[in-house]
Amino acid sequence: MESIFAVVDVYFSNRLGADAVATVGLTESMLTILYAMAMGLSIGAMALVAWRIGEKAPDRAARVAVQAILLGLIVSLPIAVCGVVFARDLLATMGGSGWVVDHGYRYAQVMLGGNAVILLLFMINAIFRGAGDAAVAMRVLWLANAINLLLCPMLMFGVGPFPRLGLVGAAVGTTIGRGVGVCYQLYCLSRGNARMTVRREHIRLELESMLAIVKLSASAVVQMLIAMTSAVALVRIVSGFGSAAVAGYTTAFRIILFALLPSWGMSNAGATMVGQGLGAGKPERAERAVWLAGLYNMVFLGVVGLVFVLLSGPIIHIFTSDPEVAGHGTQCLRIVSAGFLFYAWGMVLTQAFNGAGDTFTPTIINLFCFWLWELPLAWVLAYPLGWGPTGVFASIAIAYATLAVVSGVAFRRGTWKTRKL
Repeated sequence: MESIFAVVDVYFSNRLGADAVATVGLTESMLTILYAMAMGLSIGAMALVAWRIGEKAPDRAARVAVQAILLGLIVSLPIAVCGVVFARDLLATMGGSGWVVDHGYRYAQVMLGGNAVILLLFMINAIFRGAGDAAVAMRVLWLANAINLLLCPMLMFGVGPFPRLGLVGAAVGTTIGRGVGVCYQLYCLSRGNARMTVRREHIRLELESMLAIVKLSASAVVQMLIAMTSAVALVRIVSGFGSAAVAGYTTAFRIILFALLPSWGMSNAGATMVGQGLGAGKPERAERAVWLAGLYNMVFLGVVGLVFVLLSGPIIHIFTSDPEVAGHGTQCLRIVSAGFLFYAWGMVLTQAFNGAGDTFTPTIINLFCFWLWELPLAWVLAYPLGWGPTGVFASIAIAYATLAVVSGVAFRRGTWKTRKL
């Protein structure tokens, strides 16, 4: 559901041309750094909440939740200021065309300026998952996406009483949709359930608890930054081949994320079970949950990957009629999807470490697989060897396959079972 925001923006921006899609792609690439921070902080919050629930301490879990929300607000402020002030410069640095820099910067300003709703959406949904209440997180994203799907075309094309905002309308619709989702999250937290309820007495600044989240999340943030900044670097490499290549890559990757993020849901379920299992003193139950989650994820992604490989052309043409954009997009979707079986296990195993509170191990694995392996390989294949964008696409599949193998070896060692939070 989280991935649908970007898919909707890409779908409607294709009606405005390749430069508009490139603007969305470059902005989303910059937002990946924000997603990295949000996901890293969420890992710390989720793990701590899961452990407290496993310890049968719902009041302590509620206090962790409040500190996580306050931390998200604090982090979002400097990002918003920098995004609004330096939007043009950021797009230019990312290799955007003249049109992207001159006309697309307002889209970037709205998305970066409203980053608080992205951070809070991630953070609070992680709190729900840590408490074992993932259904609420899903309902939140249903609501937010429904509003975005309704507002995005109306604000972009001026339907009915709505103003015609062009590409900026996509950013406004997405931000409003996420904002409504955050309001619903806060309502659900205050209403509570049998697992955890945030009450008025929990709402206060507790520096010790906040620092505990920061300490646990620090390497998780680095872990996610490594993965996400490598994605930004990949877009920068692709941008050397023009807006059509960036638009094709962006379109394909939004579709890929549509498949991978539901798998993150299964991975997060495994991570929650690891945290609650270790909190309850039952490491065997935690390990069994990881192997089951990996098996389910492999079956799911195996089927989706096969569909994407066989039908990559027709799927891409749903989003664009530009033959050059479609060519790059089809190639990207087919090559990357061929490695889905590996991605399934890699996602579950790295999240299992995070659920146990061992954020250091997957950070080192990410550093090796993405910065030291994927990026050099992408550049060598794309430029010296002359593969062009195809080389970048191939490097993604190879890097994620490597990640799965290395994570499996590390997980089998079992040192994560000795963690205490």
